Amino acid sequence: MLTTLLELAAVFGRLSLLAVGGGISILPEMQRLTVGRYHWLNDAQFRDSYSLGQVTPGPGMLMSTAIGYRAAGLAGAAVATLAMFLPTCTLTLIVGHHWDRFAHSPWRLALQRGLAPVTIGLMLAGVLTLAQTAIFGAVTAALAVLATLVLLRTRLPPSLLVLTGGLAGYLFLR
Repeated sequence: MLTTLLELAAVFGRLSLLAVGGGISILPEMQRLTVGRYHWLNDAQFRDSYSLGQVTPGPGMLMSTAIGYRAAGLAGAAVATLAMFLPTCTLTLIVGHHWDRFAHSPWRLALQRGLAPVTIGLMLAGVLTLAQTAIFGAVTAALAVLATLVLLRTRLPPSLLVLTGGLAGYLFLR
C-alpha cells in the first residue's frame, strides 16, 4: 500500500508540473502510466474518469482523485489529489507573485511565445489519446464527428455534449 501511495504521488506530482495548457495536455502520459504501466485502470475506466471529470464542478483533473481511489482507496484518492494540484498551485503562486515585475523583459515575451505551440501540440495529443480510447466503431465515430461540429458551430456547453453523448452511447451501444 505504501508503495502504491508513493507511486501515486510521483506520477501525479510529475504530471501536475507538465500540464501546460490544462489537464488535456497530460492525458497521453497519464493514460500511459495509469493504464499501461501501473494498471490502476483499463482504457474504458480511463475514458469514463475523464468524461466524469468534465461534467462535475471543479477542475477536470479531479479524475486524479478517482484514479487514486481505484489504486489505493481513500488514502490513494487524497495522495493523488494533493500530488495533482499542490505542485502546480505552489508554482503558480510563486511565479504569479513575481510575473508582473518582468512585464517588459524580453525573456518573458519569448517564454510566452514559445509555450504557445507547445501548449497546442500537447492539447492535440490529449485529444488524440481520448479519441483512440473513445472511438471504436461507426456509432462512436459518428458521435465524435457530430459533437465536434456542434462545438465548432454553437455555444453549447461541452458538459451538455458529454451527457448527450453518454446517453446516445447507452441507447445505441448496449
